[in-house]
Amino acid sequence: MVRFKHRYLLCEIVSEDPRCRQCIDERAVGAAAKDAVARTHGDYGLACCSIAFTVKYLNAYTGIVLLRCRKDFYRLLWSALPFVTYLENRNQRYSCFFNTLHVGGTIRTCQKFLVQYNRKQLLLLLHNCTSEEERESIQKSVLSCCLKEVEEEQSQSGDEDDCAETD
Repeated sequence: MVRFKHRYLLCEIVSEDPRCRQCIDERAVGAAAKDAVARTHGDYGLACCSIAFTVKYLNAYTGIVLLRCRKDFYRLLWSALPFVTYLENRNQRYSCFFNTLHVGGTIRTCQKFLVQYNRKQLLLLLHNCTSEEERESIQKSVLSCCLKEVEEEQSQSGDEDDCAETD
């Protein structure tokens, strides 16, 4: 049996209107991406990209989207994403565009990149702070951006489960 390899495209939805991010859903993002592939690469591109295309993750508040497609055809999807000019949801169009941040082979590598990207964004915000309260809240956010803390929490909860079984 052959394992099908995938590529994950980590994208950011950039919009002038902040309401746009809160009104989008996975179907709207998937439909916009497929429509862009169909317009740029025709029926062949759409058929190739639709085989295993899914929206794996969508954070409506930050505008981060994780798209999955087959490894052989990820370049078709990647090259079509700049042609997404709007997202349509509930018969309303919101103008926006996709900024591809990272292309990875696993969801885990995309998560690691996203943590580093968010940390850099928070550090940029830290330099532009005007009050001491803002500075302290951003410093707490920067310190909390770490995969090690998440892994330690998971291992501690796993240890608690082990203790509960032995009791």
